Amino acid sequence: MRRPQTVVLAVIASTFFVGFGGGVIFPILPNLGSVLGISPFLVGLILSANRFARILANAPAGSLVDRIGTRKPFVAGLFVEGFATLGYVVAIDSSAPELWFLFARVLWGLGSAAVFATAYTIAADVSDGSSRGTNMGVVRGGITLGFPAGLILGGIVSDAYSIEAAFVVAAAFALFAGVIAYWQVPETHVTTEKSRAAPWELDTSTPALTVGFVNFGLFFAYLGALFATLVLFIDVNEIELLGYGPQGISGALMAVTVVSASIFMLAGGKLSDDYGARVPVLLVFLVVSFVGFILLSRASSLSTLVVSCVCIGAGQGGTSGPLMALLADLTPTERMGRATGTNNVLGDLGGGIGPMVSLPLVETVGFEAVYAACAVIPLLAGFVLLGGVYAKTGSVNPQTE
Repeated sequence: MRRPQTVVLAVIASTFFVGFGGGVIFPILPNLGSVLGISPFLVGLILSANRFARILANAPAGSLVDRIGTRKPFVAGLFVEGFATLGYVVAIDSSAPELWFLFARVLWGLGSAAVFATAYTIAADVSDGSSRGTNMGVVRGGITLGFPAGLILGGIVSDAYSIEAAFVVAAAFALFAGVIAYWQVPETHVTTEKSRAAPWELDTSTPALTVGFVNFGLFFAYLGALFATLVLFIDVNEIELLGYGPQGISGALMAVTVVSASIFMLAGGKLSDDYGARVPVLLVFLVVSFVGFILLSRASSLSTLVVSCVCIGAGQGGTSGPLMALLADLTPTERMGRATGTNNVLGDLGGGIGPMVSLPLVETVGFEAVYAACAVIPLLAGFVLLGGVYAKTGSVNPQTE
């Protein structure tokens, strides 16, 4: 058995490199749509197809982990994402590019469901109460940072060389991620009795639903409201910087948010390990997220926007490690795959439903009301967290092992 640190590092490297394929398409496809004759509706559908596919695949992926273990689904999921990225290359020269892009994005979503379900389970399997928060945070950080790295990669390589070159490089990194996992990630999910759960079964225990609904709320506000409406907010308020317009400024602010989230993913998990309890750390970062959205609702200058995005990113990232560690603390090993599936389903639903709700609302009630409502969500999540933890443990602040 390899050392836990080696396994966690291999998972981080794998998820980081495969994440390139998730981000590389975003700076390319919107401009490519007009060149290839793809309608704006189809472009939006292609960009979202992976999330819709993952919502359907999360439960089977979690159940599969509890049935056969983590190694095979993790390695297979990484290679599926690599081949999905190669589908972008085929799409460029195809007579039906929209179908190939759509197929590739659906395939990517199926692969990422397996990777997400296994990555967290592997981190839980090789951790104990003193390291689980840290390991969950760094694994989440690897998954998160791969996406913006893909954004940068897609923009630079496509400008310097070609669009095909950007897709080929992303696919090469994604396939390399599968090779790393094949050689370095052992089977970690060893239980005395393999699950016979049906492929569609989710874990509906109190810990899984508690963590899942907290995740739903946070992703609803973070991805569904902030990321979906930020460019419109900047445009309406005519905020400029060095001649850059709404798209450039919103892209930079999203990057600030992601970097802040990545930093505090590590900090939040480590703090919960050192403190010996998850709930106080989670409550602190939920309040930070609340402050961020309150500032955003009042923002009228770029400096206030930057501060609010840093706070929202810190709140989102700071909760990630302790939240998944809490789920692992309260979930038997043989159910961790399905519990992770439940969490992923609810998180994806929050991120998917958010834009459908927030975009129409900003047209009717305005940005201030929408962002103020989003500020309430972390507070409600805090009450859900306390209620669920108390129902399971009889304490609102259970200590780690």
